[in-house]
Amino acid sequence: MSETTLTTTAQALSPMTGRRVIDPDTYFDHNKAPSNLQWAHTSISEFLQKQPSDQRVVLITSGGTTVPLENNTVRFVDNFSAGTRGSCSAEQFLALGYAVIFVYREKSLQPFNRHYSESKSGLLSYLEVSSSDGQVRVKSEWQDRIKRDLIMFQNYMAGNKLLMVNFTTLSDYLFLLREVSLLLAPLGPRAMFYLAAAVSDFFIPSYSMAEHKIQSGDGDLTLRMNQVPKFLSPLVKKWAPECFVVSFKLETDPDLLGPKARHALGKYGHQVVIANMLDTRKWQVWLFTREEQAPHVIQISQEQLAAGVDIEQDLSIELARRHQAYVTRHSK
Repeated sequence: MSETTLTTTAQALSPMTGRRVIDPDTYFDHNKAPSNLQWAHTSISEFLQKQPSDQRVVLITSGGTTVPLENNTVRFVDNFSAGTRGSCSAEQFLALGYAVIFVYREKSLQPFNRHYSESKSGLLSYLEVSSSDGQVRVKSEWQDRIKRDLIMFQNYMAGNKLLMVNFTTLSDYLFLLREVSLLLAPLGPRAMFYLAAAVSDFFIPSYSMAEHKIQSGDGDLTLRMNQVPKFLSPLVKKWAPECFVVSFKLETDPDLLGPKARHALGKYGHQVVIANMLDTRKWQVWLFTREEQAPHVIQISQEQLAAGVDIEQDLSIELARRHQAYVTRHSK
């Protein structure tokens, strides 16, 4: 049986591992920008101009990125994330007085809307047709909750406290991340980056992809993928060097969690790594910083979890406290 192989062209070999790596400085020269990049630039610029001079702003990235296998994409590799943490955190930061730029994977969970994505029947499960007049209405058991969420969502949008920008592919995400970072940089310490998106670790550069759909009749498919450049480094050191940056580390092996969080802090020099295990992420997280020897643990009980309490409430409060301390230190 014949074998179809996709290979990628690398920029250099890592002296440490011998693996092929791509320089983040050249990534944007060789990959396609998203169609909404100019819209995002204009919308974010206008959004920031409408904020008070002392307004704290948080960029929240949410959901997973896709990695296309063809330029005219039919197939792609996806990354695990429904956007639960990001969308919930956006609600919490809004409640704490932040202006939120929510950069999310298209069709992943969104703030306030997320509460109505639980049913397998989707939106229709919350509606009914009146037997008396034939009008569509919200079921009585959901009216108070939907009214509350709708009012909050509309108020935040109308009050210029929430801006939502979507992406699909890894390339979309990275172009948007750079764009938002450069726009937030002038805010300095008042801007927080809450990088909760699940970003793919491997990709195929656009110049190395098949142009059209890979034909299944050609036999087995072997993919050789490049490692995604580590964009946290230019973000922290060049794009937005004075901003407060929070990254995430998800693991399945508990022995790797602490060492990898510490390694990221030392390598990139940002402020916080939120570490979590796949199986316990909804009720337990660890906050690692360079200044503290032991991680700060945030945990809710199983009873709270069953009752609908979100760990993101305590997490956002703790991060807002640390962010305020960061702002205060830099204002002296």
